[in-house]
Amino acid sequence: MPELPEVETTCRGIAPHIEGQTLKQVIIRQPKLRWPVPETLCQTLTGLSIQSVSRRAKYLLFATDAGTMLVHLGMSGSLRIITTNQSAGKHDHIDFIFNNDKVLRFNDPRRFGAVLWTSAPIAEHKLLKDLGPEPLLADFTGELLYNLSRNRKVPVKSFIMDSHIVVGVGNIYANEALFMAGILPSRQAGKISLARYERLAECIRLILQNSIQQGGTTLRDFVNEAGKPGYFKQQLRVYGRKGLPCVDCQHPLNEIRLANRSTVFCHVCQR
Repeated sequence: MPELPEVETTCRGIAPHIEGQTLKQVIIRQPKLRWPVPETLCQTLTGLSIQSVSRRAKYLLFATDAGTMLVHLGMSGSLRIITTNQSAGKHDHIDFIFNNDKVLRFNDPRRFGAVLWTSAPIAEHKLLKDLGPEPLLADFTGELLYNLSRNRKVPVKSFIMDSHIVVGVGNIYANEALFMAGILPSRQAGKISLARYERLAECIRLILQNSIQQGGTTLRDFVNEAGKPGYFKQQLRVYGRKGLPCVDCQHPLNEIRLANRSTVFCHVCQR
């Protein structure tokens, strides 16, 4: 599944091509995604200019003067900038064609993604209004994590993956951040000190920033706006490395299941 770094990579990749450009046509080949594509989307978008492309959690937001289009990539979705002469494939469900003859193509083999529209203030949208802070912004701190974790008995890994606590810390990045911070993933969230949460918040930020700089994590289906994969996978230190030597102490890495998610850690380096 594309996670926050992959979505941010996509956002940064497509924005220069379509910001300030006007939509001259929208082609919907498959409206049955996770939620139905609005029936009036073609008429609504045609003639509108994209004022900005931004990201909130794992949602891409395309702002116009009439409202905002929300796009979620789901499990296998991607957005690519192509030219008008490239024919559509089996899973190319929507084309957004601009007046500069660039095409933003939405591809989603599993159809768990979404393309939605709202004319209301975007912060009030039901999918966004209850989300936690962005991990790359200043309001995400160790003190915030510490205060929200008091009396919480859930494992700290599940805690930081809760989008009401902080958005965008998916399974891969939770594994990596907890390893970098030296925190055992199964430790109860409410039993971790302020100092350790401050370290964890910084590690979450560093892991995500590094992944964005590397172009996202290639694990299954993600490609960026040019159709190229990300390169962060080769730098993963624990995720997917069960039984291999810890990069710090050389002891074999352990794997358990937390909330039915693969959780890899070092029993020596993490406590």
